[in-house]
Amino acid sequence: MNRNQDFFNETGNISRFTFRFMATGIFPGFEVKEFLLQCYLIGYKSLPLVGLTGFIMGLVLTMQLRPSLIVYGVEAELPVMVGIAIVREIGPVITALIFAGKIGSSIGAELGSMKVTEQIDAMEVSGINPFRFLVVTRILSTTLMLPVLTVMGDAISLIGAYIGVNINAVTSFDLFFSQVFDGLEFGDVIPALIKTFFFGFAVGTIGCYKGYHSSKGTKGVGSAANSAVVLSSVLIFVIDLLAVQITNLFNVN
Repeated sequence: MNRNQDFFNETGNISRFTFRFMATGIFPGFEVKEFLLQCYLIGYKSLPLVGLTGFIMGLVLTMQLRPSLIVYGVEAELPVMVGIAIVREIGPVITALIFAGKIGSSIGAELGSMKVTEQIDAMEVSGINPFRFLVVTRILSTTLMLPVLTVMGDAISLIGAYIGVNINAVTSFDLFFSQVFDGLEFGDVIPALIKTFFFGFAVGTIGCYKGYHSSKGTKGVGSAANSAVVLSSVLIFVIDLLAVQITNLFNVN
C-alpha cells in the first residue's frame, strides 16, 4: 500500500511540475542566452557519444543480419532492412537511452548540487526566477536537441552499416543509399522523428524534477542523478510503445 501511495504521489508531483513548466514557459522573460548555452552543452557536446554509438550500432547490426539473410537467400535486401530498422526504431530509441544516461544524470546532478548548496534559494533572493532560468531552458533544450541528435545518429549509423556491408561484399555508396531510401516511406520517418520530441521532453522533465527536488546531502544528489536516468529510460520505452500503437492505428486500412 505504501509503495502504491508513493507511486501515485510521485506521479502527481511530476504532473504538477510539468504543468508548472508549461505555465511558466508561456510568460515573457524567457532566458534566451541560457537556452542557447544549454542547446550547445546538451546537443553539441553529446554528438561524439551519439555518433560513436550509432556507428557501432549500424556496423554490428549489419554483421549480425547478414548470415540470417544469406540462409534465406535475400542478402540483397540487407540495406533495406537495416535502413528501416535504424530509422524506424533502433536509432531513435538507442539515441534516447544514451541521451537519458548522459544528459538526464547530468541535469539531475547539476540541479541537485545547486539545491544542496542553496544556490537555487540564492537566485530567488536575488530576484531571479530559478524555475524559468534552470528548468524551462533545460527542458526546451532537451526537447529540441534530441530530434537533431537522432537524425545525425541515424545518418552516422547508416554509414556504419554501409561499411559493414562492404566487409564481405563490394557495394557502391550510391547503390547502398538508394536502396535504403527506396525502402523508406514517410510513415517510417515522420512518426520516428515526432516521438523523439517526446523522448527529449521526458528526459528533460524527469532530470529537472529529480534535481530540483533533490534531498539534502551528497547522497541526495547521487540519488537524484540515478533515479533521473532510470525513470526517464522507463518513460522512453512507455512512450515508444504508445507511439507504435498509435502509428499502427493510422496504418490500418
